[in-house]
Amino acid sequence: MNNHKDAIVVKDLVKKYGDFTAVDGISFEVKKGELFGILGQNGAGKTTTLEIIETLKPLTSGEVWVEGFNATDSPWEVKKRIGVQLQSAGFYPELTLVELINMFAALYNVHVDARALLKKVDLEEKAGAYVNKLSGGQKQRFAVMSTLINKPSILFLDEPTTGLDPHARVSLWETIEEIKKSGVTIVLTTHYLEEAEKLCDRVAIMDSGKIIKIGTPNELIKELLAGGFRRKIVRQEATLEDVFLHLTGKTLDE
Repeated sequence: MNNHKDAIVVKDLVKKYGDFTAVDGISFEVKKGELFGILGQNGAGKTTTLEIIETLKPLTSGEVWVEGFNATDSPWEVKKRIGVQLQSAGFYPELTLVELINMFAALYNVHVDARALLKKVDLEEKAGAYVNKLSGGQKQRFAVMSTLINKPSILFLDEPTTGLDPHARVSLWETIEEIKKSGVTIVLTTHYLEEAEKLCDRVAIMDSGKIIKIGTPNELIKELLAGGFRRKIVRQEATLEDVFLHLTGKTLDE
């Protein structure tokens, strides 16, 4: 079922809560080593889609395959291969960063060099600090780093830079790009279109539980321009924000 080039295959995925359809028959593939973005407003179905792929929620119908394993039939095979970013509230406040890393490593039954992992996200000097003493940007970098402890081949980042100031956001972008260079496949949800344009190889634009369009940021912008779109004030002729507005009739921060 799973194409050897694809890390993830989602086919006709539906998730219903009673009469409400949160995810409405979506299909897409994520290639190995790709940084794939899912863009949409809050409530578009992005997080639900991620949670189903991560085997945290059951699907209503359809199929999800992760590295050749069916997520419904083989959830533990999927869990072994993925890293999922925790919100910082998920960390024990009474443990230092090094102690947290060692605890997670013990849970996964892997051996890691805690200080080397911290160095990877520029937090080496915070090894003896507690999570609640970190800045917002440092907490997010630590949360992303913690997903690497079990050496996953696929990483899920759900709005990783929400609430960060511009400097901290750019710093986290650099961390994410470094992780991608190491060969990890990354699936990212965001409602910052500049973030998607900077980081993503391809994006899926999601609205009201459906995927409206998939393509590289460049392809989507070129297609919009080819249809005659022009911004009223021309700096760059069009951005991914214009693509999203054109396809959904909405802005992400509405």
